[in-house]
Amino acid sequence: MQTNEEISTGSAQEVAPVSTLEHRFDMSVPLAAVDQDVEQRLKHLARTVKIAGFRPGKVPFKMVTQQYGPQVRSEAIGDAVDKVFGEMVRKQKLRVAGYPRIEPKSGDDKTLMEFSAVFEVYPEIKLSEVGDQEIEKPVLTIADAELDKTIEVLRKQRTTFIKAERPAVNGDRVIIDFIGRQDGEPFAGGQGNDFEIRLGGGQMLPDFETAITGMSVDNSKTFDLTFPAEYQAKDLAGKTVQFEVTMKQIDEPQLPDLDAEFAKSLGIADGDITKMRNEVKENLEREVTKRLQARIKNQVMDKLLSINPIEVPKSLIDIESRQMAEAALHNLESRGMSTKNVPVEPAWFTAQAIRRVSLGLILAELVKEKQLFAKPEQVRALVDDFAATYQDPAQVVRWYYSQPQRLSEAEALVVENNVVDWVLTNAKVVDKPISFDELMGNGA
Repeated sequence: MQTNEEISTGSAQEVAPVSTLEHRFDMSVPLAAVDQDVEQRLKHLARTVKIAGFRPGKVPFKMVTQQYGPQVRSEAIGDAVDKVFGEMVRKQKLRVAGYPRIEPKSGDDKTLMEFSAVFEVYPEIKLSEVGDQEIEKPVLTIADAELDKTIEVLRKQRTTFIKAERPAVNGDRVIIDFIGRQDGEPFAGGQGNDFEIRLGGGQMLPDFETAITGMSVDNSKTFDLTFPAEYQAKDLAGKTVQFEVTMKQIDEPQLPDLDAEFAKSLGIADGDITKMRNEVKENLEREVTKRLQARIKNQVMDKLLSINPIEVPKSLIDIESRQMAEAALHNLESRGMSTKNVPVEPAWFTAQAIRRVSLGLILAELVKEKQLFAKPEQVRALVDDFAATYQDPAQVVRWYYSQPQRLSEAEALVVENNVVDWVLTNAKVVDKPISFDELMGNGA
């Protein structure tokens, strides 16, 4: 007769690795061990289960077995598989990535439950040296010219419009009725009433905006337009159609004067222009610093990826892709959009997922090897910096420290900053001037 100890153990054997990261274990669990575990679980359940017509602990064991047996057996098998798999993983000191795929096997031994576990492991990462790597560090000093450009942007954001008694020119806001015809017949999406356009804003095709520029209110005009060959609507790409347009209203833009009222609109209570310029400059310098740091960080991350090519577990890519797809759907929902019939496929995010997972593995190794972990004082300094832009910084700090998830995000940022600082300290850094417009993403 087998003892409890003898029947409680399973066995596992590794077969030839499927790939560098993918492994397969052939494993078995004695059915007697499963049966014994099921019986013990059912006995324990029988003491507490509630079934109508019976007092707790008085339900017939046969009835408990009939009702709960399949579920309990499934749980027992799952635990047995996990135990055998876990023991083999620990024995071979493997770092499993993702979740194993369990595949049942049909063997000749009827006393054993046989199966295979296919899984991936984390790659072994040997970090390359960064000492001979060059990093271009973008630099920009804020001067009066950059400040004036920023103030001009703020003025444009506060543009108002008044009716214009003249033909439409670039920059005007116009309201039109239009209808487009292809071979004399209206086509889908080719018509609109009381349609508002900002001329020069790129809302419509350039040839369309050019054609209606110079029109006056109550004028109508008919003209041909050829869609670009790469136009998104394939049935119109490269085709020539005819538009009929009626100009209904023309409004010209009015920029606010650079005066006390403008300063007050930016939060300067007494309307002092000098105070306004100083505050705008402080905010601009903060924004420029943030963008410069983001560019440097991207360069560092790109460099770490290029000098540390690694094989990434497919299971981790799949998990990351699914999470990114879910995040995209949540983002749409947060904007009030219905996502019921929105097809968002994880496969769309594969390239981004590979980059994220690769970077995560490389950074984790670098942080461990160089001891670049986040220190409490670094986290607090970062949180203080975030909070400084709010009206009540102390309240923001309390909010961060009262939410573990928020604090962990701050810690992750500190770790990334530590990595960037370490790379910049050890690599060859070359200053590279960058234009204000390029940094800010201006088209000018």
